[in-house]
Amino acid sequence: MSAAGAIAVTATDAEPRVPAQAPRRPAARLRPTDVFADRLLAVLSGQRPVHFMLGLTAGRAYDELAWLAESGPLRTIRGSRPVIRDIGYESPRPGAIEAFARIGAGDRLRAMAFRLELGRDRRWRCTAVELGGPRSPHPDDD
Repeated sequence: MSAAGAIAVTATDAEPRVPAQAPRRPAARLRPTDVFADRLLAVLSGQRPVHFMLGLTAGRAYDELAWLAESGPLRTIRGSRPVIRDIGYESPRPGAIEAFARIGAGDRLRAMAFRLELGRDRRWRCTAVELGGPRSPHPDDD
């Protein structure tokens, strides 16, 4: 190439160009019901071990969850992985949420109910969990 056809390269041309970016929006905050429904489903479907909920449960909830998970009630059925289809909740008092989730896997639909309570440390913890079907036995329920 002749000197006339040469392209002049300046310092600014040699620097990599970064495309303009749209301003970032703040991440949407998930409700505690959404977070706990996802976590409970992960345990009850066998995707995560029960100890995934350690520190996020209080009272009998961990034992109830372990009892439910033992039978794997929401494990993958005929290739259909369970998913949360809907979540609803009610707040009977400040610092308490009673929630339900509709869980679908293929053509099956199950219901899960759980209770969340806000601790003194301002963290939510699951204090009860149930699926349709038999309830876990409690030694003090005579």
